[in-house]
Amino acid sequence: MDCINEEQIYRTYSNYLKQNYHCKVYKLPINLPVTCPNRKNGTGCSFCAEAGTGFEALSSAFSVKEQLTCTKEKIKKRYKAEKFIAYFQNYTNTFLPLDQFQSYMKEAAMEEEIVELSISTRPDCIREDYLKVLQKIQTQFGVKICIELGLQTVNYHTLRKIDRGHGLAEWLDAVLAVKRYGFTLCTHLILNLPDDTKEDVLESSKVISALPVDIVKLHSLYIPYHSRLYSEYKSGKINLCTKEEYLERLVLFVEHLRDTIVIERMFSRIPEEEAAFSNWGTSWWKLKDEFLLKMEELHSCQGIKCTYLNGAALAGISPSS
Repeated sequence: MDCINEEQIYRTYSNYLKQNYHCKVYKLPINLPVTCPNRKNGTGCSFCAEAGTGFEALSSAFSVKEQLTCTKEKIKKRYKAEKFIAYFQNYTNTFLPLDQFQSYMKEAAMEEEIVELSISTRPDCIREDYLKVLQKIQTQFGVKICIELGLQTVNYHTLRKIDRGHGLAEWLDAVLAVKRYGFTLCTHLILNLPDDTKEDVLESSKVISALPVDIVKLHSLYIPYHSRLYSEYKSGKINLCTKEEYLERLVLFVEHLRDTIVIERMFSRIPEEEAAFSNWGTSWWKLKDEFLLKMEELHSCQGIKCTYLNGAALAGISPSS
């Protein structure tokens, strides 16, 4: 695998960070004492467990400063990172009273060596007053702002089946609102949700490419214990695609993805003891090696099939009257 140039196959997040910050930058996960509207009003998305996704973060009982300080020292020693992104990862971080949200964001922004705030949230929890608060913090502290929106799929039928609590329109509205402020925009997608097909994966790639999305974070579905999806999986009510088909879906997605979009992640990363199913029992880095090898064998790369934008049907028609 050493001979494969990863950057020639797709636009990597590590290279994106180097280009933007000119040094080694690392994300530091932060847990806030917050939930999400979907869990408050029901049982949450079918794939969500009680712990959410904050597996790598410290408890929300610690202050933002304490979490950053503790994690930063460990990362500095292990990865020799020089600058850091404060990553508000778990649940819906804008689902807080505005004054509390502002306080947490400021606490992170004023910390030394923090160059960016990355806020994970839902499309139906984006509002102008929260964006204005982030704009003020960006100006005051000189940090960049990245909003991470969980979409998971553009198939609104699937969104309903997994009890996502929002449809495609809410994501479209949030994208346009975030980009009015010039913030970096990341979207999360799961490429192997039950009932989603290759056609859904292809359409997700096309929709993402047609809009001002800067970064995409792709996940392979994992099934945590104590989630509703686990009950369906255990009783055989859902079918999951094979590893080989997931790789085919990933190739399809990347080939049709606009080549200016950064791909931050392609597979889920979760402790094995937390999930009944994850990555077909294979490590994420081995899966990535298989993907890179497949792309090399196909002589393919990101965006090679992104030929559907910009009035594609007018190709060959002279612009002169």
